[in-house]
Amino acid sequence: QVQLVESGGGLVQPGGSLRLSCAASRLTFSAYNMGWFRQAPGKEREFVAVIRWSGGTTYNTDSVKGRFTISRDNTKSTVYLHLNSLKPEDTAVYYCAAGTRNLFTATEGFDYWGQGTQVTVSS
Repeated sequence: QVQLVESGGGLVQPGGSLRLSCAASRLTFSAYNMGWFRQAPGKEREFVAVIRWSGGTTYNTDSVKGRFTISRDNTKSTVYLHLNSLKPEDTAVYYCAAGTRNLFTATEGFDYWGQGTQVTVSS
């Protein structure tokens, strides 16, 4: 079945950077919008960023604009999330997701999910 495997999370100090990766298998990667969501303890899962299947269009939630960048490499079936200028409020489990619907800033727009990777921003 389809697998999405995230990696790259960890503990980082405020102001630091991380690069998250999500490797996909058993799906036609280039046909899918790829998104990143996050979920902090006691909160709902929220949209972070998405890159359309063509790679030409990306969207970020307001709280991460100018700090996070999403990219994809269709030759490697991998989507990345570059996290810069990290803040303690960015602490969460980060999930990647794959979907084909034109509802790509909501969880309902995605069919497949990874298991998540923990990002902790703390001094």
